[in-house]
Amino acid sequence: MASLKEIKGRIASVRNTQKITSAMRMVASAKLHHTQGMTEAFLRYKDKLQEIVESLQLTVDSSKRADDQQGDSQLSTINYQLSTLLVPISSNSGLCGAFNSNIAKATMQRIQELESQGKNVRLLPIGKKIAKELKKTNREFHADFIPMLEQIEKNNTFTGVSTLVEQAFEWYQNQEIDSVEFLYHHFKSMGTQVIQVDSLQLTVDSSMKSEGQQSGSQLSTLNSQLSTYLTEPSREELLASLFPRLLNVQVYGILLDSLTSEHAARMLAMQTADDNANDLLKELTLLYNKTRQQAITNELIDIMGGQSGKH
Repeated sequence: MASLKEIKGRIASVRNTQKITSAMRMVASAKLHHTQGMTEAFLRYKDKLQEIVESLQLTVDSSKRADDQQGDSQLSTINYQLSTLLVPISSNSGLCGAFNSNIAKATMQRIQELESQGKNVRLLPIGKKIAKELKKTNREFHADFIPMLEQIEKNNTFTGVSTLVEQAFEWYQNQEIDSVEFLYHHFKSMGTQVIQVDSLQLTVDSSMKSEGQQSGSQLSTLNSQLSTYLTEPSREELLASLFPRLLNVQVYGILLDSLTSEHAARMLAMQTADDNANDLLKELTLLYNKTRQQAITNELIDIMGGQSGKH
């Protein structure tokens, strides 16, 4: 049985650890609320911009759209199943449960799926943890955007995002890739973050396929509403100008979603560690009291034995 001194040392150690986990939980909670506020404000901007771009796309001259779609189909035929740019997103630090290990596992699975389809995979990780895991597999990857999450959280800027989108678009134009996929944790609730794969469409027509399949009544209603507005420059030029911004907004939204999930996962992990520390403290305190009582009982027995020996 451990001595009283050893048990007291373990109790003190657990209490010190609990102070750290409690402080980290409070920090993660503050960051989570901050990121959630950023996301809520940002989503209003994102939804409005997407609505404008979709509306412009629906009102662009049909003949020009047909020509563009034909050109895009020729390009996509050349690039079909050429290469996929996979962008896995992890955190820069640990102590967030299985957050990073799940991303690493999902990344390896997605790479195998794409390669089984005959596609080459180009990796562009965001986050130090996923980059570290990719190094272990000896896979080549682009390391320019690994610290992007930290920059966004500190500066709340689009600079890194726009650079990433421009790089992806350059590879697409050079026929080095034909698709872009983001693999990240989607925030559903405080206790649930789900790994999700989102494709980033780099052409206007490709991104608007689902919206272009609206019913005729919806299309005519929207066109009648937009006919009351005058645009300068033309709607084609305005669409060409706004679409890259929409891509930036979509990527930025994915990164904010991943950040929110990270803080929620870390807060939950620290709460679990705090609860475990409380349970361990109760067990150690009970053990300390039992050991102390046993020591007192032994001393009383020795005293009583000594007294009886005198008689």
